[in-house]
Amino acid sequence: MAEFELRSDSSLNENRPGEKHIDNTTDEINEEDYPDGGFRAWLVAAGTAGVFFCTMGYSNVFGIFQAYYIADAISWIGATQTFLQFFSGILGGPLFDRYGTWVIRPAAVVYVFSIMMTSLCTKYWQFMLAQRILTGLSNGLVMFPSMTAVTQWFDKKRGAAMGASIACSSLGAVIFPVLLANLLTRTDVSFGWSVRIAAFVMVPILAFSSSAIKCRLPPRKTHIITSEPFRQPMYLFIVAAIAFCMVGMFVPLFLMTTYAITKGMDATLASYLVAILNGASIFGRVIPGILADKLGKLNMLIAAGLSTGILCFSWPLTETTTAIVVFVAILGFCSGAILSGGPIALTVCIKDPKSSGMYMGLGMAMASVAALVGPPIAGALVDNYGFKEVSHLSGGMTLAGALIGIIAKYKSPEGVFGRI
Repeated sequence: MAEFELRSDSSLNENRPGEKHIDNTTDEINEEDYPDGGFRAWLVAAGTAGVFFCTMGYSNVFGIFQAYYIADAISWIGATQTFLQFFSGILGGPLFDRYGTWVIRPAAVVYVFSIMMTSLCTKYWQFMLAQRILTGLSNGLVMFPSMTAVTQWFDKKRGAAMGASIACSSLGAVIFPVLLANLLTRTDVSFGWSVRIAAFVMVPILAFSSSAIKCRLPPRKTHIITSEPFRQPMYLFIVAAIAFCMVGMFVPLFLMTTYAITKGMDATLASYLVAILNGASIFGRVIPGILADKLGKLNMLIAAGLSTGILCFSWPLTETTTAIVVFVAILGFCSGAILSGGPIALTVCIKDPKSSGMYMGLGMAMASVAALVGPPIAGALVDNYGFKEVSHLSGGMTLAGALIGIIAKYKSPEGVFGRI
């Protein structure tokens, strides 16, 4: 019976011929040994892509809904929803670090529920609760944990993986507005059922994402939020750079359709400018993400801020329909690199991979104030002055963001000319 005796722990861990040793003790996982590819890693990236398709992609349909709202003040719903989807990262990111992927599943259920509730709304306060608060908060609680999971599986290819995942938000921003616009204007489907159809489209995608996204590292056992990020000057400067760039880039995104109509563009074509911009931003999130892995993550954010700022200053020079369409496409490419490049740039400050969610969540939460500041100020400038002054605000803020990004590089060990 000797051959049936239990082997010792050391013999159990011996490798069979041709097999790679796998250490099953999570305490001894090499946190710096990123897979940077493989089926499991890319499955996590695919799951994150599905989340961004349904969250940030769907948030772009607000312009379609405005025609069905009564009060002018309802426009604050869109601005506040955008603010909350980023600000909720202050919870979503750190909760992922502490508790793992379980955060995503209940948040995804609440997110779909909030859209279903929006389909039943008939009064202003109902839209405020369902679309403004519940959708915005649950949006971020799904989005930030998903994005953080990608950083656990990729290092040298992190920019490419995160850029490709975030790019699916642009794909959703093309598909959902077109879907809802056609349902609302070309069919007899009611407003409520149009919104519910969009929610039903999301259900299988979010179900796949919830099962595909997995943690590579064990949870962080310290406090949910620590003061570690705030003790890094480079991190604070990167957050400020993202905030300034977002203030500048959101202005033309909100006002481009109105500007095009004032220049004589057909209203139908003007309504497709947002789709054109989002279509171009797909490439603006994938290509700069790939380049970020080779040229530096913070370098690409600075380049995106510089190019977007220059474009914003040249905005009033676009007078014809052709010029406006070309301008919107180029702006979509450059500004798309800001939204995807911001979270990617924040990862250069991370010292402990198990704190990635805290770094990205806190950073984007602090930068989210841009969603509330930019559009109201720009609207007041248009009413009292004109689009030329608005372009100066937009361009100046975005270039300021790029300059602050350069200061962040100065605070880094690599210096201003480093590849970071």
